[in-house]
Amino acid sequence: MSLLLVGCGKMGSAMLNGWLDQGIPASDMTIVEPNADAAQDFQSRLSVKTVASADALPSDYAPDALVLAVKPQIMDHVLPPYAKFAGQGSVFLSIAAGRTLSSFQSILGVNAAVVRAMPNTPAAIGRGITVGCPNGHVTDAQSALCKSLLSSVGDVEWVTDETLMDAVTALSGSGPAYIFLLAEAMAHAGCEAGLPLELAARLARATVAGSGELLHQSLLPASTLRENVTSPGGTTAAALEVLMSDGGLSELMSKAIGAATKRSKELAG
Repeated sequence: MSLLLVGCGKMGSAMLNGWLDQGIPASDMTIVEPNADAAQDFQSRLSVKTVASADALPSDYAPDALVLAVKPQIMDHVLPPYAKFAGQGSVFLSIAAGRTLSSFQSILGVNAAVVRAMPNTPAAIGRGITVGCPNGHVTDAQSALCKSLLSSVGDVEWVTDETLMDAVTALSGSGPAYIFLLAEAMAHAGCEAGLPLELAARLARATVAGSGELLHQSLLPASTLRENVTSPGGTTAAALEVLMSDGGLSELMSKAIGAATKRSKELAG
């Protein structure tokens, strides 16, 4: 297999490490990374070949998959030199938020095989979740290849309706930030209740992380796990009465995910 990674920031690096852990040989990969210091690090530490631009690739080079891990705002500038691979059997796997399948085909050609994917940052520890959406030119073999690449950093789900990707971005793509904010808010509230800042931060961090792991390992739905913690008339019930009231957490989360979904659609044009 020949694999080309275009851009190697936080998410690109997470995927790269996942591929190496999965057993994909470094010799099968090439990174396009214009940052000279980052490129030197990848080449010396991971033994992965790096080039500064598409122009530096060998003339006879044709990757099986191109993973596009650059910011969506610069995709129109970055992508054109790679259009030549669209007719050589390559599949383009994009993890750029908000970029539609049609936007890639407008640059790569209408027959380009493209998978639009939305991972999230827990991919950095192999615990991410990604949703992928292929266009009509992606073959079964290419779909399986993309699934294998994405599975190296966590779970993978697929949709065929691209309009769902904006809500996916809002829920799971942006979702880790909501959880981190929850930990911040819990720590702040603990301080207001009289706890020292350092202790409140440790308690909030461990509680959020531990609860997430319990949810991950349990077969029970989140609602049942919540009910299992809640004794009638107890302290948890008193807190949940506030969080589940009108204007509480559920309503705020709906507004937040609605706002993120709207912004994803705006970014897509």
